Amino acid sequence: MPRALRRHLCALRMLLVFTLVTGVAYPLAVTGIAQLLLPEQANGSMVRTDGAEVGSRLIGQNFDVAPAPAGIPPRPDARWFQPRPSAAVSPRGDAYDPGNSTASNLGPNNADLVRSIAARRAHVAAFDGVRPQDVPADALTASGSGLDPHISPAYARQQAARVARARGLPLDRVRALVSRHVEGRYFGFLGQERVNVVELNQELSGLG
Repeated sequence: MPRALRRHLCALRMLLVFTLVTGVAYPLAVTGIAQLLLPEQANGSMVRTDGAEVGSRLIGQNFDVAPAPAGIPPRPDARWFQPRPSAAVSPRGDAYDPGNSTASNLGPNNADLVRSIAARRAHVAAFDGVRPQDVPADALTASGSGLDPHISPAYARQQAARVARARGLPLDRVRALVSRHVEGRYFGFLGQERVNVVELNQELSGLG
C-alpha cells in the first residue's frame, strides 16, 4: 500500500476514534454524571409554581403588566419586585434573552447611556415613590451578561413599600420576605450581598 494512502487511512482512523471519544463518549459521560449528581443544576435550575416552570433562578426576567396592548411598550407591574435593566434583548425586543447575552458596551461618558440612566432614574423614583438621588445604581445599569437575576438588597428594600401597597400586604411582612432572600458574599468575602428577584417573586406570589 502506498505510504501516502497509509497516512491518510491512519489520519482517518484517528479522526473516527477522537470523534467517538470527544464527540460521543465524553458528552454522554458528563451528561450522565450531571443528571445523577446534580439534576437540578443540569436541567437549568428551573423555578416552578404549581408544577409549572416559570423561569430559571439563573436568568432574570421582566415582571410586566400583561398583556400589553399592541404597539404599546410593556409596563412594569407594581405588584412585583422589578429586576435591573437588561442589555440582552432579542430581535423581538424581549429582554433577558439567553441567546443574546451581552452588556451595553457603552462607556460612562456615552451620551446615549447618560440619557438612558437619567430617564431610568426619573422613572424608578416615580414608580417606587423615592427621591431620584436615592435610587441605587443597579436599578439604572445592566449587568455585564445582561441576564443577572440579582439586585442589591438596597434596591429590593426600596421596592418593598410599593409592593406592599399594590398587594394590600403589611409592609413589615414584605420587608421580612426581602430579608429572607438576601444572599451573603461568596465564601464570606467575594462579591456583594444580593437578592434573586426570580426567587423573591416566586415566594411573593404565595402571599397574595
